[in-house]
Amino acid sequence: MHISEGILTAPVLAGGAVLTTIGTSIGLKKLDYDRIMTVSLLSATFFVASLIHVPIGPGSVHLLLGGLLGLILGWGAFPAIVVALCLQTIFFQYGGLVVLGVNGFIIAGPAVLCGLLLKSLLNGTRRKQMIGGFLAGFCSMFLSAILMACALFFSDAGFLRVAGIVLASHLPVMLIEGLITMFVVTFLIRVQPEILSLNT
Repeated sequence: MHISEGILTAPVLAGGAVLTTIGTSIGLKKLDYDRIMTVSLLSATFFVASLIHVPIGPGSVHLLLGGLLGLILGWGAFPAIVVALCLQTIFFQYGGLVVLGVNGFIIAGPAVLCGLLLKSLLNGTRRKQMIGGFLAGFCSMFLSAILMACALFFSDAGFLRVAGIVLASHLPVMLIEGLITMFVVTFLIRVQPEILSLNT
């Protein structure tokens, strides 16, 4: 999901930077600082999970766990993901500082959206909890792949075929993300529901 530097146009880069700045500002404002350890742990989890990646053209395919971050942190997923992406850029040259805003929004935007829309399912029956967890993981990755394809297409229409390949190559990862998120969420509901801020 990391787009490399030198590919996107200035308007796309500027738009991504603005959206990520807004999302991170909201995330920091809404962040419960009593949960800073949870945010740090999930940021580290995202950092490690997305280290194992397979390059695909101008981007890469790897686990994100965005849906999980969105369900647990809500808007706090923005600063958690941006910090991890920044560290990956500095230490491993994944993506780049110039594209940090776009990469941040591609991953954090869907994570927050899915977390906010699907969290209510976690207060339901076990079946609803499993569906909510799976959809959060699957849809977060799906929307991230769509946003990545759009960023490439709006930078250069010649990237249309590459954007299609990027989207298709993420399909197996979407299923894996959905299953991982589903199992982690149902486990957390059983052993530590307070981490999800549930009314159970």
